[in-house]
Amino acid sequence: MAIEIYLISAVLVFVFSGLLAMAGLGAAFLFVPLFYYLGVPLAEATPTALLLNVVSLLFATINYWRGKLINWRVGVPVLITAVLLSPVGALLTPHVEKNILLALFVAFLVFAGIMMLFYKAKKRDQDLSRGIEVTAGVGVGSVAGFLGGLLGVGGGNFILPVLNWLGLDAKVAAGTTALVVVFSSLSGFLAHASISGLDPLFVGIMAVMATVGSIIGSQLMKTRVSSSQLKKIIGVLLFVIAAKMIFDLLK
Repeated sequence: MAIEIYLISAVLVFVFSGLLAMAGLGAAFLFVPLFYYLGVPLAEATPTALLLNVVSLLFATINYWRGKLINWRVGVPVLITAVLLSPVGALLTPHVEKNILLALFVAFLVFAGIMMLFYKAKKRDQDLSRGIEVTAGVGVGSVAGFLGGLLGVGGGNFILPVLNWLGLDAKVAAGTTALVVVFSSLSGFLAHASISGLDPLFVGIMAVMATVGSIIGSQLMKTRVSSSQLKKIIGVLLFVIAAKMIFDLLK
């Protein structure tokens, strides 16, 4: 790859890892289309984005765990099914026509943008039964794991709203989502890496930039930017990227 791709990608990864760390989400759903438009092959952009999810959210997950902001009872069923289904989606990626993958990604970006701009969590008056928690957890874990592996997005945007619906506190829902996405992204990355070639230098540089960006972003979140403001910015950005991808698909 040209040196310009390395430089531009490094800057974008640093910036968006920081921004998404502020929002408590992995940035893979932004990295896949950004890498793709910079000229990185889709087969390489997808696993690289998943690995960056692992790197950037690992630090956040450790902090959530230390702060007792992970609900293991709800999170474990989601985690198990997401980890199991993520490699299935990843292994199917080479067998799905590229335009279909891009169309699915557009749909995901629109969904994620709507969630960023319009979704507001509401705490339930009473807890749901254990059966409903497990059923909902297995369901969202399966969908998030499969689509996350197929598209290289981790699936956090599917998981977080469901955990909020189950009645988890916003911070606990974010912490539990981060835990699941770390392991589902790692599972998907390993499956993708087994069937596609990766550029070790590119992956290494992006991993370092994601780490630095997420650490700085999580620190800035404490004093500089509100979560609501950040989600609006990201939501608009997602719609812009989706519009660009739709335009390209229709050409």
